[in-house]
Amino acid sequence: MVNKYVLAYSGFPFPVTLTLIHMLFCSSVATLLITTGIVQPVNMPNDLYFRGVVPIALLFSLVLWLGNAAYMYLSVSFIQMLKAAMPVTVFSAGIILGTERYEFNLAANLAVITIGVGIASYGEMHFVLVGLLLQGASVILESFRLGLIQIILQSKGIKLNPVTTLYYIAPACAAFLCIPFYFLELPKMLDPASDWKLDAPLLLGSAVSALGESEPVVSVIQGGFWEQI
Repeated sequence: MVNKYVLAYSGFPFPVTLTLIHMLFCSSVATLLITTGIVQPVNMPNDLYFRGVVPIALLFSLVLWLGNAAYMYLSVSFIQMLKAAMPVTVFSAGIILGTERYEFNLAANLAVITIGVGIASYGEMHFVLVGLLLQGASVILESFRLGLIQIILQSKGIKLNPVTTLYYIAPACAAFLCIPFYFLELPKMLDPASDWKLDAPLLLGSAVSALGESEPVVSVIQGGFWEQI
């Protein structure tokens, strides 16, 4: 809800910038918690970081960017309906990546979910194709990100709690987001004719909201995605 308001109604139509702010804030909080000893760090070898965490961070930055961009075109309720297709895309991505085996009964149940999402999409009053494509791409990339976490990190015995996940992934996400920010949104922000507005308290609230939403995502990953559905 907060991101929808920021991007669609507050005069700040910059999804990359908003996502970058979120990642910088989450990175700062995670670094503070670990450097002060409140949360114990996890030993992450440099080669595993660059081979594992960095690709996952790249996917995560795209997931967040595209997902936030979808708020500019679609209603919050419709986006939540589209996110209901996550079990389908996670299962499909798992088959492609080799982390899941095809089972007819499970595939049939997931087909029902797909049909339901399709019906909801067909009946959406404020349907915008661009928003659907953005959110669909976000869901698909998130599914592959979850698969990569299972293959790269969990297979190596690396267990990350919500704080250590942000500590390692958020800075890399911010670094990746700086590229589209510089080329796509910074010129618009510097344009004298642009009438965008900077509401610092609202952006801070959005960042705090993003930090709060990160923990259940990681808990789903650690506890097993399929146990949650």
